[in-house]
Amino acid sequence: MTSPRIGLLSPFSPSDTVSWHEAFRLGLRDLGWVEGTNIRIEYRYAHGRDDRLAGLVAELARLKVDVIVTSVTEDAPAAKKATTTIPVVMASAGDPLVTGIAESLARPGGNLTGLSQMAPELIGKRLELLKEIVPKLSRVAVLWIPEHRASASNWKEIQRPARELGVQLHSLEIHGADQFEKAFADAMKARDDALVITPNPIFVTNLKRLAALAVKYRLPSIFHLREFVNAGGLVAYGVDRSDLFRRAATYVDKILKGAKPGDLPIEQPRKFELAINLKTVTALGLTVPPSLLLRADQVIE
Repeated sequence: MTSPRIGLLSPFSPSDTVSWHEAFRLGLRDLGWVEGTNIRIEYRYAHGRDDRLAGLVAELARLKVDVIVTSVTEDAPAAKKATTTIPVVMASAGDPLVTGIAESLARPGGNLTGLSQMAPELIGKRLELLKEIVPKLSRVAVLWIPEHRASASNWKEIQRPARELGVQLHSLEIHGADQFEKAFADAMKARDDALVITPNPIFVTNLKRLAALAVKYRLPSIFHLREFVNAGGLVAYGVDRSDLFRRAATYVDKILKGAKPGDLPIEQPRKFELAINLKTVTALGLTVPPSLLLRADQVIE
């Protein structure tokens, strides 16, 4: 009997996904599935290029994998569009109702289920965190890409909390990594007090560069993944993505044992994490309140 094959699709680069994919493999192992022994995993990476996703999903479909596991908001619709028969498990998608790929969270229908990282209130929490670190915060730049669903959705969602906090937003709308330097220069020229970076695979594959630019232009910055802080970024707050990938393994297990994906409810995040880089705090001449450091899950010194 041949081992089941999982297609693991990612819009990122392999180096970006190490901890998430390891969490997925650990989740499988806990359920008795060991890669290379009784299960095979086909990895496909788009390296920050969403336009490559359709081709990568088509490859996995041709291989007749038993389940396709997607990573975030962009690759789930690509997988759903490519196949109506192969089960699709989302590990960390945005709101599947907004993107129209699920009928409801309780009964998604069709061939798709999994986990959503949807938590629209998080973008407001990131603004609040910046305000704690930069008490005189009045003007915030927002780096976003209009063509990208999650990025555009975050730009929309940040408007209300910004009004409530009395913060003026400066749109840094870009279309590719070649515009990073100009965006940061524009933020400095506009005298922005801080920067919010919205979710986007291009930003994830360029975390070190973004962190370095933030220090160069003396711009306190926040992102949604702790990997940003590991790369030298100031602060990150968001869903614990490794936890979501570990939980995605339970969906794969159920489907391989005969469950229909459309009958399995889509779950939401349970764990969130706050990370702060004290080296960057010092480099930017900031002071972080002790109460905030106590709340942090990870502090890099």
